[in-house]
Formats: sequence, C-alpha cells, structure tokens
Amino acid sequence: MMPGMDGFSALKEIRRRYPDTYVIMFTGKGSEEIAVELMKAGASDYILKPFVNKDLIDRVQKVLQIRRVELKNRELLRERENLLREIEAWNRELEARVQEKTLELQKAQAEIIQTEKLSTLGFFSAGMAHEIRNPLNSISLFAQLIRSGLDDPEKIDYTDKIMKEINRIDGILRKLLDAVKRPRFEIKEVLIDKIIDDTLGLFKSRIEMHKICVERDFRRIPPPIAADPLEIEQIFSNLFVNSIDEMHDGGILKVFLDHNEKDIFIKVSDTGRGIPQEDVNKIFDPFFTTKKIGTGLGLSVVLRIVKTYHGRIAVENTGGNGAAFNISLPLTDQTPR
Repeated sequence: MMPGMDGFSALKEIRRRYPDTYVIMFTGKGSEEIAVELMKAGASDYILKPFVNKDLIDRVQKVLQIRRVELKNRELLRERENLLREIEAWNRELEARVQEKTLELQKAQAEIIQTEKLSTLGFFSAGMAHEIRNPLNSISLFAQLIRSGLDDPEKIDYTDKIMKEINRIDGILRKLLDAVKRPRFEIKEVLIDKIIDDTLGLFKSRIEMHKICVERDFRRIPPPIAADPLEIEQIFSNLFVNSIDEMHDGGILKVFLDHNEKDIFIKVSDTGRGIPQEDVNKIFDPFFTTKKIGTGLGLSVVLRIVKTYHGRIAVENTGGNGAAFNISLPLTDQTPR
C-alpha cells in the first residue's frame, strides 16, 4: 500500500514508461495468486516482507544476471541482423558482378563469333570474287563487241542494260570484299567532327527531301587521329544511309560527339521504326538486311572499319522510337590492324 497509487499501478506505469527497466516488487501479502499477478504485470521478481538482506542481494543478483543474459542476447541478435544485412549486400554485389561478367562474356563471345564469320566470309569472298569476275569480264567484253556492231536503238539499249547489270554485280563484289578485307588506304591526320559534317553535307538533299531534322551534339571536339579519311567517312555514310531510309516521313537524326583522355565517343541515332529485338544480334552479319533492296553489307563494312582502328561498336535498340549506334575509337592506340 502506497499513497496515491498501489504497487500494481506503479509497476504498470514503470513498465509503460520504461519497458527495459527490471522491477522487483516487495509485498507483505504473500500468496500464490498475488505472485502470479505480479509476474503477469511485468515484475522480474518479488520479495515477501519481512526479508533478510542476503535474500534481497540474492534476488537482485539473480535479476541482474538475467538482465545481462538478455542484453547479451540483444547484442547477438543485432550482430545477427547486421551479418544478415551484410550477407544480403554481398549477395546482391555478387549477383551484380556475376551479371556483369556474364554480359562481358556474352559480348566477348559475340565478338569472337562475328570475327569468325568475317574470317570465313573473307576466304569465301576472295575465291568467289576471282571466279565470278573472270566470266564477268568476258561477258562485259562480248557485250561491248556486240554493241559496237549494232544500229538498232532497241538492241543497243539491251546491251546497255547488260553492262549496267555487270557493273551492279561488280559493285556487290567490291562491297563484299570491303566488308572482310581492307582495300588500299592512306593514313592521315583525321578530324572526326569535320568528317561527320562533310558526310552530312553529302546527304543534305536527301535529308531535306525527307524533312529530317539534324541535331549535332558536339560536347568536346577530339584531337585528330591517324586514319584513312575515306574509311572513317564510310562509317558515317553507311550509318546515315540506314537512318535516312528509316525516316521517309520525317524524323530526327542525332549525332553525339565527345572524348576523354583515352577514347572518342560517337553516337548516331534516329527516330525511325527501330530494330526488332530478334534482329539486334544479327544486324552486323554479312548479307543480313530488313530492307527490300540492298546487299546487307553496309554494317559489316562499318564493323570491319571500327575493328581496324581497335574500336568498338554496339547497337542500342530503342524499340519503336528508333535505334542508336554507339562507337568508341581510341585516341592513344591508332595503329590500324
């Protein structure tokens, strides 16, 4: 019994305000029912009055021992939670690294496969070009001889069409060889920004005809690199042709240019139909094309030239909102392979 409130009320208030505090109750009304009620209310122990000092010390030490065990358990639980969080973080990091390495291996494997394809095509095309050009030259010679002895305009027109088709076949053979074998080249100091602008100038009439808007985002102009200007121009002419062909009803052709101390970064993007996801991994394959006309060798030539200068090229599909080609060319190692 206490003034203002009884022991039960005091116990409940202590437990409410300070839930971590241990309470030992003194009672002069010792009974089993009271003991049960005290323990239910949150008492750690109770002592019957009157008591002896030793009994009080033993009870306090017992409660303190329990308290120490509980604090240790709490500490262990916190350590366990911290370890679980660390393990979870390690797992996430490991998964991310595995995913990153998997993507790197997939890219490396794709590059190896692409290189093997071009190598195989190189052996095939070199022999094929030789075997086809020999009879093609004979056909061209005979067609010219026939034409020289004709007076009929209709028959002359036929021979002209034969010559035109011969030239078309020869052009396909040249493109095929360009995709797998480097033609004659002349290394000079090349300014990438100038090559881009000059190449855009070549397509000015087609760009205006299709109402295409050109956006140049030249963040930093890179220093000159040692390269063949015609080869570098061929990279952009092939990419620009593909973009323009995808935007007959207008669109935006974007060219991004930047560099750091090691590499030049170029991005050519358009707002055309994009590339079907199932075709993304095949667009650099020789003869692969989604166009009704064309040889399917343009991007193979681009890949061959980029690799010649130790660079990298990747396609970034934006679904139905166009496609983007990301190219990096090294500033430090410019010796063509």
